[in-house]
Amino acid sequence: MEKIKTDLLDCYILKPSIFKDERGYFSPYYISEELKELGFKGVVQANRSMSCKGVLRGLHFQEDPKCQAKIVEVIKGSAIDVVVDIRKNSKTYGKYIAVKLTEANGKQLYVPRGFAHGFLALEDNTVFQYLVDNEYAKDKEGGILWNDEDLKINWEEMFKENGITTPILSEKDQLHPRLKDSKVHFERMEI
Repeated sequence: MEKIKTDLLDCYILKPSIFKDERGYFSPYYISEELKELGFKGVVQANRSMSCKGVLRGLHFQEDPKCQAKIVEVIKGSAIDVVVDIRKNSKTYGKYIAVKLTEANGKQLYVPRGFAHGFLALEDNTVFQYLVDNEYAKDKEGGILWNDEDLKINWEEMFKENGITTPILSEKDQLHPRLKDSKVHFERMEI
């Protein structure tokens, strides 16, 4: 598995090996020992969501002690995945990256604990998969406002490039606080 550094500390694009022949392909897309090196503690829960074009989910996280690291990928369709480092002592605090994940490119994104995560579905019936290292806890759910001006996420360009006029958001995702108003406190832990 190839691990590609991003502009965010501890966050990696993962490219699993793909072995093709006339029958199709084989890909070991989860290798526990390689992912432990990044800080992923192991799969506790696997989740999938299906979204129509224009659905924007996020920016989500879970608070301690139920904080989650995630390995995310698109298994059908395409999406732009957006993550924001919200660890107060990190050199990349408040910064974001956007990565296009598609069924065809097979990329995954490793999202460490202490990051807010979201994505924009670019096609109808986009199936997004999350492998997480801690169970879901409703009382620990949190989020950052998807269009927080301070984060400078270039949503408008993403919408324009992909023929999306207005994103489709849940009511809850429209009500999250801006990062500067959030009471959540994450710290970067050495791996």
